[in-house]
Amino acid sequence: MLKTGPRNLITDVEGVAVGNAACDKTKSGVTVLRCARPFVAAVDLRGGAPATREINVLNAENLVGRADAIALSGGSVFGLAAADGATQFLSRANVGLRLTESSPAIPIVPAASLHDLGNDGDKDWGETSPYSALGAEACEAAGDDFQLGSVGAGTGAMAGVKKGGLGSASIILEHGVSVGALAAVNPVGSVYMSDGETFHAWPYEIDDEFGGRPPPSKREPSSPFPPGARLSASPAARENTTLAIIATSADLSGVEAKRVAMMAHDGLARAIRPAHTIFDGDLVFAVATAATPWQQGDAAPRTVTVAAIGAAAADCLARAVARGVYEANR
Repeated sequence: MLKTGPRNLITDVEGVAVGNAACDKTKSGVTVLRCARPFVAAVDLRGGAPATREINVLNAENLVGRADAIALSGGSVFGLAAADGATQFLSRANVGLRLTESSPAIPIVPAASLHDLGNDGDKDWGETSPYSALGAEACEAAGDDFQLGSVGAGTGAMAGVKKGGLGSASIILEHGVSVGALAAVNPVGSVYMSDGETFHAWPYEIDDEFGGRPPPSKREPSSPFPPGARLSASPAARENTTLAIIATSADLSGVEAKRVAMMAHDGLARAIRPAHTIFDGDLVFAVATAATPWQQGDAAPRTVTVAAIGAAAADCLARAVARGVYEANR
């Protein structure tokens, strides 16, 4: 029987750490996942309204294909400055590429932002937004344990018409590989079934991690825009996006990590209705720490194991989405 890691967080994957920072005045924030060393990384983008930085460097045909950290933030395009702060912090810590002896360390920090500019926080920040400073603060705070709910990149998030938030979950596969998910949940869609209380992700829940509520006894076909989706309440709603990171202890190539990111998107579709709309900038990063090496004589072919990791990633991501909303609304 599969079980979660000891924390039920993405940090159950050896080699990754997570830190949060937020601005109470702005009602927005930043979450940074730090890598113990440059890890193989990939990204898959499915939403129609992305705000991103340095994601092309992860493409298999390009030079680097690895990341020192990944920054998730609120703030839409302004929030991408979080990567500036994280980059400066890591470079001062001598983390990153050195192409010449005289150059500073060059950290690779892909980033993505969600849209929370429409909440009631004060966005009159003058010439400098708070996100660069928050990126450095989140980077410095990174550790094994971190809070969920209305924190970090989930501080000002909304899940349809309910509070969104930051969620995480993990699973340990039978062959010892760990898989974890981290999600900043801010979709235009709803995470709830027709009763407005049961999570779409309920079949994947482990140990009542998001309330243990069973589905309603009478189930009806769901509208494309079910109750609780922001498009049901306001057809003009456009302030959205769910951002996610999958981590695994497997030793994956860049192409394999990309496949895991692609498969993990199924978790968004399981947990959110609708997902991947033109109003969402949904994307999934995947990082592979190689803490669990491939064993000679493994019974399953490598391709089968990669498929198992991708399937587990989708389940973890569905759980992380529900946990983020559940913790934000407790």
